[in-house]
Amino acid sequence: MEDWRSRWYASKQEFGNLLIEDQKIRQYIKKKYQYAGIPKIEIERTRDHVVVHLHTARPGIIIGKKGQEVDRLKDDLEELTGRRMELKIIEVNSPYRSAQLVAEEIAQQLAKRGSFRRVMKRALDQVMESGVHGVKIQLAGRLGGAEMSRTEKAIRGSIPLSTLRRHIDYGFALSRTPQGAIGVKVWIDLGEYEDKEPGDGAHAQKGQAPKKPKKTHKR
Repeated sequence: MEDWRSRWYASKQEFGNLLIEDQKIRQYIKKKYQYAGIPKIEIERTRDHVVVHLHTARPGIIIGKKGQEVDRLKDDLEELTGRRMELKIIEVNSPYRSAQLVAEEIAQQLAKRGSFRRVMKRALDQVMESGVHGVKIQLAGRLGGAEMSRTEKAIRGSIPLSTLRRHIDYGFALSRTPQGAIGVKVWIDLGEYEDKEPGDGAHAQKGQAPKKPKKTHKR
């Protein structure tokens, strides 16, 4: 299952301030390294110590030569928050299995005045080649420079959005074009969550004894 992006405990008086501080950290990193392919940023806190787990498809951009860039980022975040920071860089091996990265790439292509139909088709092909079960892309705005905004959708494979058993990754990005803003939404079906229960059998419920086999009488 998906874990929380912010993992810490705080009192009612501190909760709001820490939540705003987490948002400032994420906005600063995403703005400074917008081309580093960052799908998510996880934050853990223990008193004044903050651990930032930075998932990125291009770790070299953030680490820099001999780790100089990551040290600079650490200093900037400490100055921003006034807390002791620790950065952990986690490489994303398959960028096309991340809905957020796919949405951001589509948004960048649209900002460069790429044809929205060609961009969508290319993204669908690349995502499906990465071995997923399905993908859905939705664009909304003045597509192709049209005077009225409209919505375009494209689907490949299966996208079951009505069940909790499937791992559906979701991403959103905003493309700012000369004609106006275009919203990009992406859903990727990564398969079923691993549903393992302790005890006998993968589908056995907790507290239930395994069924005994029926007795057969020989004639």
